[in-house]
Amino acid sequence: METVLITGASSGIGQAIAIGLSDKYNLVLNGRNEERLRETLAQCGNQKSHILWPCDLSDLDHLEDNYISFAKEHNVVVDHMIYCAGTIKTLPLRMVTADSLRDLFAINVFAGELLIKQLASKRTNGENLRSIVLISSNISNFGAKAHSMYSASKAAVDGMMRSLAVELAPRIRVNSILPGAIRTPMTEHIYEDTAVVERMVATYPLGLGNPNDILGAVSFLLSAEARWITGQQLTVDGGRTINITG
Repeated sequence: METVLITGASSGIGQAIAIGLSDKYNLVLNGRNEERLRETLAQCGNQKSHILWPCDLSDLDHLEDNYISFAKEHNVVVDHMIYCAGTIKTLPLRMVTADSLRDLFAINVFAGELLIKQLASKRTNGENLRSIVLISSNISNFGAKAHSMYSASKAAVDGMMRSLAVELAPRIRVNSILPGAIRTPMTEHIYEDTAVVERMVATYPLGLGNPNDILGAVSFLLSAEARWITGQQLTVDGGRTINITG
């Protein structure tokens, strides 16, 4: 059975993907909080086939060594990676700081590239890696007030995806999924304003989404049916980005 590394598996989209894939793959579940990772594991099938990797990906200086040590200790080789780890900060430009930019990009972009570097390394992971799915956002191609940092980080994810798709071909496929509004613990604060939610609902032809709506797209991109797909953005947003209704 193939092995999938899922970052950000302790909640939200990453947790839903982990649970949904747990009967089909061996999983390596990553998150900062081991207790929350165990809560995810408790909802998975074939629990004895899965391994927890508690690690704060924002610790960039130690990330690669951390993964190398983990992989050696557990004799892990990874066939697919799903990068769900991420954070969102909505700040108007006047409040943006160098620290806020570094913190956001560390998780959303830099850690992903460093982890891919190790998974694509023959020394660390052999020639096992076959596909990578990066969870981006539909805002990577659009704009919104107070979202300049987050939008820039997700645009960077998609730029990284396209270049790595060329660099790592033909052995490894690299694609990204661009969700629209998904209700997760990370975005819960947005849903606290009923007026905002009403405006959002009005702009989504298929209504708002939930984490399981991303699971099907991920499952497809991991599968043999997607063997000729790489370097692509797959938008899963209920039609939000094609709705130009005034």
